[in-house]
Amino acid sequence: MSESGASFGGKRAKFQPGGTSGGAGEFLVGLAMTAVGIYMVFDHVTVHTSYWHFFGSARGSFGATLIPLLAGIGLLSFNGRSILGWVLAVAGVFLILAGILMNLDVYFRPASLWTTIVMFGLIACGLGLFARALRPHGAAVVSPSDGV
Repeated sequence: MSESGASFGGKRAKFQPGGTSGGAGEFLVGLAMTAVGIYMVFDHVTVHTSYWHFFGSARGSFGATLIPLLAGIGLLSFNGRSILGWVLAVAGVFLILAGILMNLDVYFRPASLWTTIVMFGLIACGLGLFARALRPHGAAVVSPSDGV
């Protein structure tokens, strides 16, 4: 029964990334390196909002995005089961969220070349180790085509 996976037979389950033997250390180190690299990149990014322009308007148009939300709230106040009210209210919320996201400006703060290499190097090496950990580990198999 322990061979089928139905029971561990009193043994503790071994951590095997990707369902293969070995590679647990590479998996954890790769995961940690990737996490530190991504943290460093995110730490050097500045996000702020700009003036609200929606649908390419030259002037502020935030008020126009409130119309569906307010109409939906009004219909729901009159009849809480109004399908049109719910559709307008949800669409209004999504329009406002889309407007906020579309008006975000994202900048990469100045960093030294060394810091940039370390940040993206950690991500690249971490992902490489992470992927390597998912491959089978064990004794090398020599095939007749290797010439040995």
